[in-house]
Amino acid sequence: MRLPDFIAVGPPRTATTWLHVQLRDLVWLPNDKETQFFVWNYKLGLEWYAAHFRDCPPGRIAGEFAPTYFDSADARDRIAADIPGCKIICTFRDPVARLYSHYKMWRRLGLIKANFDYVAFNHRQLLGYNRYAEHLAGWKHRFDPNVLTLFYEDLVADPQAFIDSATQFIGAPRIDLSTQPRATERIHSHERAPKSQRLARRGRQLRDAMLRMKLYGSVRRMRPLWEYCSGRGEVFPPLDPELERRIRAAMRPEVEAFEKLVGRDLSAWK
Repeated sequence: MRLPDFIAVGPPRTATTWLHVQLRDLVWLPNDKETQFFVWNYKLGLEWYAAHFRDCPPGRIAGEFAPTYFDSADARDRIAADIPGCKIICTFRDPVARLYSHYKMWRRLGLIKANFDYVAFNHRQLLGYNRYAEHLAGWKHRFDPNVLTLFYEDLVADPQAFIDSATQFIGAPRIDLSTQPRATERIHSHERAPKSQRLARRGRQLRDAMLRMKLYGSVRRMRPLWEYCSGRGEVFPPLDPELERRIRAAMRPEVEAFEKLVGRDLSAWK
């Protein structure tokens, strides 16, 4: 069975979609960005997953983007068992900015109703993605030396160097971003809450069901419907400075542990 050569495991809201857009004409990727196979769809069987790659031309690199895998020990174990030589890409971002961006996305999907000041200290799942040191250590334990760490801040500073690191790691040809029309575009920026929490939730459930049935073309054509379900509400406000200070203080020990693991000064995150 044809299986991916690399998987970009996130965590969410760390430029995985930007990478997906830049690489999708160069490598073989599933029709939908995320199959969710190694977390939620594993019961469908490896043949179901391999079907996403069966039309990959011989010699072409295949990959998947799956940010929900990052904090999952089950995903690490399953990938190691089924694709032991798989290359893993982990992308990281200022954890406060990542958390707020993730919160806004979940609000739009109807997954959460609480205010951000509550979520920032109490939501175990969203906060779990910010345990960078713990989860990166888990991926390294399973897949080193086939683990690449990238930083959102490096993408902002030098997009070409950022994409060069990724293509070199997976063994793909170099991409000249000056020829890519979407290289400087902000992708999947969430600016508004849903007007109706129920409608957002129902729209997400319908879309997920269609993806499990591999109705990818229909899902793409129905994009205006998904936008209608998940948008049209109030504009998300900027992050309150005092709340940001409190969150950074709470996250400081985790950031310092991550600094030691990656050998990089992350003072700006603190």
